[in-house]
Amino acid sequence: MKNYLLVIILTFSLYSCKQKVQSVQSPVQVGSTVYDVYGAALDAQSVLPISDLAMSFSTMQKTDTLFTKVQGTIKEVCTKKGCWMTLDLGDEKDLMVRFKDYGFFMPLEAKGDVIINGFATISETSVEDLKHYAEDAGATELEIEAIIAPKLTYSFEADGVLLAH
Repeated sequence: MKNYLLVIILTFSLYSCKQKVQSVQSPVQVGSTVYDVYGAALDAQSVLPISDLAMSFSTMQKTDTLFTKVQGTIKEVCTKKGCWMTLDLGDEKDLMVRFKDYGFFMPLEAKGDVIINGFATISETSVEDLKHYAEDAGATELEIEAIIAPKLTYSFEADGVLLAH
C-alpha cells in the first residue's frame, strides 16, 4: 500500500512539473508571411506597427488601458517556460508581453516577427519582479544584483499571438 501511494505521489509530481502544452492552431497566411497561432485566434486586420504603440505610450497614464493589435519583433523570450517575451519599442525601451491567464506559452526559441492582440498598459515593476525576470532570462548573478530600483514598464497582456515562420 505504501509503495502504491509513493508511485501516485511521484506521478503527480512529475506531471505538475511538465511544461504546459501550447495550443497551436493551423498556420495563418498574411500577405507572403505564414504565422503560427498561439492562444486565441485573431485576424491580421488593423494591425499597428509597434512604433505607433510607442507613441501612444507617451500620452498614456498608469491607469490607462489600450486594446490593440501590434506587429513587432521579438527581442527576448523567457528561457524557462516561454511564459513572457519582450518586443523592441525603440529608444532603448522594451514592451513586456505576458499571456492572458497563462493560457499559452511561446516556444523557448521563438524569434522574429509577431502580431499580438490584447491590452497595453503602463506600470511600475518592482525590484523583486525585475530580478525574477532577469533570472528567467539567464542573467548572471552580477547583473541580477545590479538591479536596485523599480522600473517603469510598458506592458501588454496578449490573448493571441501570431508568430512568423
